Amino acid sequence: MLTHLVCFKYKPDVSQETRVEHRSRLQGLAGLPGVASLAVGADVVGSPRSYDTGLVVTFPDRAALDAYQRDSGHVPVAQFGVSLCEHIVAVDFE
Repeated sequence: MLTHLVCFKYKPDVSQETRVEHRSRLQGLAGLPGVASLAVGADVVGSPRSYDTGLVVTFPDRAALDAYQRDSGHVPVAQFGVSLCEHIVAVDFE
């Protein structure tokens, strides 16, 4: 299994409504081919080092992750996230 972890830090002017929409779009990625599991949620701690939204997706292998990255269902969601964020971090591990 390969775990894909992404954390999103929104720009200060991104509304709560837009943040909820982003999380909803991320949740919608659960149905894409190769996704074994998906969890998304808002930060509940609010510490100075916290990011606003976290995404954890598992894939059976690297090929499934690579296909997901190019999937026409994923690309617009990723672009939407980039437009909202001042910083995004990711890590992929087995």
